[in-house]
Amino acid sequence: MSFTGKTALVTGAARGIGFAIAARLATHGARVAIADVDGPAAEAAAARIGADAVAVAADVTKTADVERMVRAVVDRWHRLDIVVNNAGITGRTVPTWELSDDDWHRVIAGDLTSVFLVSRAAVRVMLAAGGGRIINIASIAGKEGNPTLVPYSAAKAGVIGLTKALAKEVATRGILVHAVAPAVIGTELLKQVSKDTVDYMVAKIPMGRVGTPEEVAALVAWLASDECSFTTGAVHDLSGGRATY
Repeated sequence: MSFTGKTALVTGAARGIGFAIAARLATHGARVAIADVDGPAAEAAAARIGADAVAVAADVTKTADVERMVRAVVDRWHRLDIVVNNAGITGRTVPTWELSDDDWHRVIAGDLTSVFLVSRAAVRVMLAAGGGRIINIASIAGKEGNPTLVPYSAAKAGVIGLTKALAKEVATRGILVHAVAPAVIGTELLKQVSKDTVDYMVAKIPMGRVGTPEEVAALVAWLASDECSFTTGAVHDLSGGRATY
């Protein structure tokens, strides 16, 4: 597997799953843009990866930031081959009747609208270039729904629907679009979720453990590679056996 000569953009890549994905792609030769709302953390992450990584500070819930981010990558490397929509938040873990309007809108913006904005900007570049790969990080919550995580579950279900629809639009244009649906992954995001909710989610995993960012990165790297050539619009399970559909 080689990404030599290719350029990747990974959102929410300053830490956690996003950083693991960016590092994995760079290991296989890709030039990687580390996009994150936390500019200093993105700079530090890019420095850890090395000379073929660059940081781009951007709020992917804002159209202007997204357009600037994509333009910066293309201006620097004159191409955009791979986009990984990883940025997202879990939101508060409370019952639906305790959620505020702001709770809902914040998670939908961070987890779903951001994927639309970045994908729209990326596809425009990829159509002109004749191809590309878009991988969206969804969640098992988007398939099954997790109690006390209604906005998150709804947003991730939306990411799955967006993935399937967009993939059909560009299936003959050289652009493949995939979603990855992880179960519980051991990152800092778990700190935002109540212990009861985490215990509930882990108890449903047949393997009896959480996944690792590196396991997500391995799957994403294959989906982004030329070795993956006859699948698009698919949702790839990464849940320790919790969901296999």
